[in-house]
Amino acid sequence: MKPLVYVETSVISYLTARTSSHLVTAARQAWTSEWWEIAPSHWDLRISELVIREAARGDSQAAQRRLAALASMAIVEMTEESQILARRLIEIGAVPASEPEDALHIAVASVSNAEFLVTWNFAHLAGPAAKMKLQNHLREIGVHIPLLTTPEELMES
Repeated sequence: MKPLVYVETSVISYLTARTSSHLVTAARQAWTSEWWEIAPSHWDLRISELVIREAARGDSQAAQRRLAALASMAIVEMTEESQILARRLIEIGAVPASEPEDALHIAVASVSNAEFLVTWNFAHLAGPAAKMKLQNHLREIGVHIPLLTTPEELMES
């Protein structure tokens, strides 16, 4: 059985965006494309309805590219338990109140027992300080802790 990976929306955005002229962003786009090619043979990739909603926002052509990339992906249900956990993550300060969707991504990954949450969101998910804060809070409240990682890091495993 392959490890379950919850794919957060930023990964799809990097995958489908026009190549950036910013060196770091272009590298992340390249790593995302490389990871996307090998991922299905190594991991069980899942998204949620939230990923689909977020991918559908913004420029219509970019949204079409994002939604096309998501078309065949399996969906993890956003349960009442995940909604409650997301609210709890905000209440305890694990995620800023201004970022309820980030809290919901974490909660869905946790409740679905994903081994990994793959993202390019460094501010609230994948940055070292954010990871430590989230892991500590999730441990304190006694819920499953998915490993918060980027496509680049996951490719190395």
